[in-house]
Order: sequence, then structure tokens, then C-alpha cells
Amino acid sequence: MQQWKTALIVYAHQSPASFNAAVRDVAVQALTKQGYKVLVSDLYAMKFKASATAEDVKGDLKNPEHFVYNDEVMVAWQDGRLSDDIAEEQQKLEQAELVIFQFPLYWFSMPAIMKGWIDRVLIQGFAFTMQKMYDNGIFKDKRAMLSFTTGGTESMYLADGVHGDVNVLLWPLQNGVLRFCGFQVLAPQIFWCPAHSPVRSEMLEAWRERLRSVCVEKPLSFAPTEYFDLSFPGGFRLRPELRETCASLTHGITTAHHLGKPLPPDNQTKAKDS
Repeated sequence: MQQWKTALIVYAHQSPASFNAAVRDVAVQALTKQGYKVLVSDLYAMKFKASATAEDVKGDLKNPEHFVYNDEVMVAWQDGRLSDDIAEEQQKLEQAELVIFQFPLYWFSMPAIMKGWIDRVLIQGFAFTMQKMYDNGIFKDKRAMLSFTTGGTESMYLADGVHGDVNVLLWPLQNGVLRFCGFQVLAPQIFWCPAHSPVRSEMLEAWRERLRSVCVEKPLSFAPTEYFDLSFPGGFRLRPELRETCASLTHGITTAHHLGKPLPPDNQTKAKDS
């Protein structure tokens, strides 16, 4: 059976007594028991800086009169001049074959401190290029997953729920961040409304059980990059012949590539044939 050697947990919660902390601890215990080396980036404890600024670059800027963050940090990464906190996180990520993002859902997304980790760590050159993205992404040999708690019940996040379909909510993070960088994206672990749940211990045990076989899980399904014309100009759209083929489909290809059709059920929450 395939097994990884290193896992990274990027963790964002202020309280060591939180349910998120308990979820993190279960992951550390379960993965360590399987022989993983587990690295944890406790972002609040680290006082990790969320804002992307010129302070992220050591030495002179390429263009101090017009600071363009993406350009400056890419050059700094190439030259080994990124700030120490970014370089340390990139070193952890390079080691890890499995990455778990553990957080409470804030305003339908992740906390600002974790978004800052993404903004500052997953920079161009290190995490992606326009030639190396999606199926051909730099991290295509790594797996990643979101594990998070919600303040609302599961029913609120159904297609007819007051908050709307959770699959739509997850698309920007799972496709726009993780898969864009090449990660094989595992189904999210969602802890629905633990603050008001009488079965929190059962939630933790289900998480522990899942982690016992996480290394053989099938990733979520995304539209293959080869479906799209990646040429300039006017490219980066579904190839015409595939558009004709998809015309007869009952559902769209993915949550976002819906082609005006009903969304494929559970596209961002369950792997096909799982």
C-alpha cells in the first residue's frame, strides 16, 4: 500500500481548547501512529503575518517605484531572498506529501491568517507557473484537503438551504487554490456545527477512522486541463469538439464548468465511485 512519510497541517484557530484544536490533535495522533512525520504550522501561535507586503523581500526591490508583489517575491524566491517565515513554510511544504488545512469557516471562507499563508507561501515560481498549473501543476505528486468546522447546520448548506450549495462555496479554495497548484484534492472533512452538536466525540472518531486510509483515498474529480484550448489569443476555453460532446450531458462537467446545466451532485464534496 502506498504510504507518505510527511504530512503538514496548516492550522488556524486562536484557542487551544477549541474543537478545531481537538481535530488537529486527532490528525497528529492518527498520522503519527501510521508512521508519518507530522509538521504543524499553528498560524496564530506563530503570529504569522497575513498581509503581503514589501517586507516579504530581503534586500533591494526590483522596482521600488511601482511595487508589484507577485513579481517581486518571484524574483526574491529565485534569489533566496524571501523573508524567513515564508521560506520556512515553503520548506515544510516541499517535504510534505499530504497537506491538511484545519480551520473554522469564516464568512464562507478561511480565516484571514490562513488566506495570508496562501497569499505569501504559494507564490509564482514556487507553487505555480502559467506552464505548470492544474494537471501539470508543481504539486501534482502531493495531496491536500480542507478540514473545517461550520457555525451552521448541514441543512443550511444544501442546494435549497439558506446558505446555498456547499459545493459552490468550496470551488474557489479547492479548484482555484489547491488544484491550480497541482494538488490532488481529497474530499473535504466538514464538521457541521460542532458548537451545538451532541455527537462531537463521534465526529472526532469518524475523522480518526478516515485518516487510517487517507493514503488510498480517491481524489475529487475535476475537468482535465486537456479539455481546454490553452493557446493565445482567446484561448483557455473548452475545446469546441468537447462542447458538442457535453451538449448531451445531464449535468455540467464540474461545479463551475456547468455549461448552463444542473451542477453535478457532490462535485466538491465526494470523490466519484467513493
